[in-house]
Amino acid sequence: MTRRASPNRRAWLLGVGLDSDGHKRITTGPNFALVGGTEETHAEMTEKAIKINEKLAARGQRLETVSREEFDDIARSVGLRPHRPEAS
Repeated sequence: MTRRASPNRRAWLLGVGLDSDGHKRITTGPNFALVGGTEETHAEMTEKAIKINEKLAARGQRLETVSREEFDDIARSVGLRPHRPEAS
């Protein structure tokens, strides 16, 4: 199911690299912002954000219009996995 994007609705991907090698890295795109991480982590986040946008475009969709289920499928297809905190 595809949602219709309202004119004021915006969706963004935010990537935060929690590892560090002392350098500050920031990469932005039309609908994403990536901060932090080692060179390797930051490059991986950038690649996945670009691939997500390519797959959205191939489906004729944007972040604002894709359903949660479709986004989850796309995210898994580029190698992202959901965070499952450990139970205490």
